[in-house]
Amino acid sequence: MEACGSAHFWARELISRNHQVLMIPPQYVRPFVKRQKNDATDAEAIVTAARQPGMRFVPPKTDQQQARAVLFRARERLVHQGTELVNALRAILYEFGHVLPVGLRQIGRVKAILDTDERAIPRLVREECRNLLEQIAEQTARIDEKTQKAHQLADDAETARRLQTLPGVGPITALAFDAFAPDMKTFRRGRDFAAWLGLVPRQHSSGEKERLGRITKAGQADIRRLLIIGAMSRLNWLGRSRIPQGSWLERMLARKPRMLVAIALANKMARAIWAMMTKQQDYRIPVPAAATA
Repeated sequence: MEACGSAHFWARELISRNHQVLMIPPQYVRPFVKRQKNDATDAEAIVTAARQPGMRFVPPKTDQQQARAVLFRARERLVHQGTELVNALRAILYEFGHVLPVGLRQIGRVKAILDTDERAIPRLVREECRNLLEQIAEQTARIDEKTQKAHQLADDAETARRLQTLPGVGPITALAFDAFAPDMKTFRRGRDFAAWLGLVPRQHSSGEKERLGRITKAGQADIRRLLIIGAMSRLNWLGRSRIPQGSWLERMLARKPRMLVAIALANKMARAIWAMMTKQQDYRIPVPAAATA
C-alpha cells in the first residue's frame, strides 16, 4: 500500500480485520513505475517495490498521532497566515516611506505611526492598516489558543514529557515528534534516525573518494526544522552562557560558523532522542571525563 493521504486510516481498518499491512513511502515506489501512470502500473510498481530486499516500510499511525498532527498543522497554518498579514502591513507602510523591521514586535510602532502621521498617510490607507491590525490580533489569539492546547497535550503524554528533558526541545517540538516520528525501534542506531531526518551531509562519492555536501533534508521536515531552531536557541547569547568550558560545543563554536554548529548540534540531539526513546530514560547531562577520573 502506497503511503498517501488516507492510507493510515485504511491501514488501521485492515489491521482491525487481522490483515498484515505494509506501507511503502511513495518515493521508493516511483522508480518502479513503467512509462504511463495509471492504477494498473501503480499496483505493479507497489508489488515490485515490496519484494525488494531491504525495502523500508512505514508503520501505520494511530488515531492519537493523526489527531496531534492535525493540531500541529492547524497551528502552523495560522502562523503562516499571521506572517502574511504582518508582511502585507509592512509593505503598505513602506509605500509611504515607513520602513519597519520584520516581526510582530513592531505592531506598537505601526499603531503609533497610524495615530501620529495622519497627514502623510491617506485616510483610506489608515483604515486598511487598522483592518489588518485587527486581523493580526485575531490570528495571534488563535495561535495562542493552539499553542496552549499543544502545551497541554505535551504535558499529558509521557513521550513528550521525556523529550522535553533534552535541552533545546520544547512542547511544540515534542508534539511534532509524537505526531510524525516513527517507532524508534525501526532504527538500528541513533545515526540512522539522524540520517532519516536529513541531518547528515549529502554524498557525491565516487572512485573511493568521498565528497560530502550540504545536508540531505530528507525525512520529516517539521522535526528537522524544529530541532535546528532548538539548537540555535542554545547558541544565542543567553544559551552560550550555559555551555561548559572545554566542551565539544564550545570548541566547535570557536572554529566553525554558528549555523553549521547548529546543524551538528541538531544531529547530536536527534541521536540523543533515539537513545532516550529506546532506553525509556530521561536526558542526563554528560559528565566530563576529567570529573569521573
